[in-house]
Amino acid sequence: MSAEMLTLFMFGGLLVGLFMGHPLAFVLGGVAVLGAWLGPGAHTLGILINNIYGNSMDNYVLVAIPLFILMARFLNDSGVTEKMFESMRLLLANLRGGLALTVVVVSVLLAATTGIVGASIAVMGMIALVPMLKYSYNKELSTGVIMASGCLGILIPPSIMLILMASYSPVSVGALFAGALVPGLMLGVMYALYVLVICHLKPGYGPPVPAEERAEVSTGELLIMLGKYVLPPMALILGVLGSLFTGIATATEASAIGVTIAFVLFLIFGDRRAATCYRTLIEASKTTTMVMLVLVGATAFTGVFSIGGGMEVIHEVVMAMPGGTTGALLLMLFLVFILGMFLDWTGIVLLSFPIMLPIVEQMGVDVLWFVVMVAVVLQTSFLTPPFGYALFYLKGVAPKGVETLDLYRAVIPFCALIVLACLLMAAFPTLITGLPALLVGY
Repeated sequence: MSAEMLTLFMFGGLLVGLFMGHPLAFVLGGVAVLGAWLGPGAHTLGILINNIYGNSMDNYVLVAIPLFILMARFLNDSGVTEKMFESMRLLLANLRGGLALTVVVVSVLLAATTGIVGASIAVMGMIALVPMLKYSYNKELSTGVIMASGCLGILIPPSIMLILMASYSPVSVGALFAGALVPGLMLGVMYALYVLVICHLKPGYGPPVPAEERAEVSTGELLIMLGKYVLPPMALILGVLGSLFTGIATATEASAIGVTIAFVLFLIFGDRRAATCYRTLIEASKTTTMVMLVLVGATAFTGVFSIGGGMEVIHEVVMAMPGGTTGALLLMLFLVFILGMFLDWTGIVLLSFPIMLPIVEQMGVDVLWFVVMVAVVLQTSFLTPPFGYALFYLKGVAPKGVETLDLYRAVIPFCALIVLACLLMAAFPTLITGLPALLVGY
């Protein structure tokens, strides 16, 4: 089979397998086996096994993934999230759109502590959506801000996605964390400004909380709530990122620090039951297993694709784009956007990086800048139909009256803001490279 036919077969088989509803990890592995048999030959399978266990699974950076997942589960099961939301809701109660702003602020804090999109959206959907609808917030604004803000968990460090990206690129975890911090916070600020502007132009979209409800809690009581429920998650953020950026700890060591702090918060705020702790460990193990299985399948897929000549085919297509380097970069980022409609971020990173990063390096483009640009574009992978995971996460916990079509309409302005953020980062690349140069000498 020629390299061109192998390319069509493997990507076509990937789409067919996904549309049939099979898990991504097994679709990737199955297509890789069929591709090896039809293309370069069955002897390729032995090379793949050596590559999986000798290179991919021997990557020390990957140890941080199960630790950060466990950290996220401990914090999520501690129950501090609900108390943190209530504190911020009362603090911003007098503002139009205050509840939506609270969602953005709490989601940014969750992104910097848990980093699990599904958990963030589900929690915010359960504790914030009903109150917003109760106070006559616009349905699309309410659902859109929960979904978009919840997706910041894969961009704002410490993020599992950034660790996986670093393991597949020449960029260090510290540099990538620093490079993604400003774009992640910038998106959070853009979401907050959008809420303020839309609620100013259309006051009915986000009325303030009734004054009598705010008056039930004194200023002193509110300050105590903020200190008790907002400062501890901030300590977790400073413990992880501070130890990493100051050079005290590596990414793996920082993840262990995060697990320790999160476990202490679980003991303080959680129910401290052995059954809860056991469930936390089981759920963290399931998530870790899913990520690792996708990694194995994607390594096999890209291995067969590379040996069969598919990399050269993609390289020729990208380099033939009109517009030179700019056209090639636009094509690659557009392909990431399209893939986001069908795959989750794990599959996209593991499939695209072995193909795209050598091209980016050959063109002389800053790899850190490109990787962070991909990370920002991947925000849309959770929001865009037909397989936007954020849509399904929120639909699963939304009350009656919130339809799927409402969710589709809700993500449109936030996807536009993500595109605007990408344009700003393209125009001002120091938004990405400035902080790594300052903190880690990139």
